Amino acid sequence: MKATIWHNPRCSKSRETLAILNDAGIDVTIVEYLKSPPSRDELARLYARAGIAPGDAMRKDAPKAATDDAALDTMAADPATIERPLVETEKGVVLARPPERVRTIL
Repeated sequence: MKATIWHNPRCSKSRETLAILNDAGIDVTIVEYLKSPPSRDELARLYARAGIAPGDAMRKDAPKAATDDAALDTMAADPATIERPLVETEKGVVLARPPERVRTIL
């Protein structure tokens, strides 16, 4: 199985999620989203596939967005506002908070 993780190596939850993926023997593509941010369209696709409203996928310390479109605009302009980690496999997409949530798409 293959997975992509939008990862911040400084985040303990992101590191824990990556460890779960590695321990499960998953072929992981790591995207350090602060260095290589996803586009607005990619974020929209991921959140739609996850069934998450973009406004609910922003970091809690980010400025509150009035609409989902505004949330996508904010996250595309400032990737530090993206809650992490996002993980995608062929079974779906999850916001792995808590990290164990990633097991639902393995």
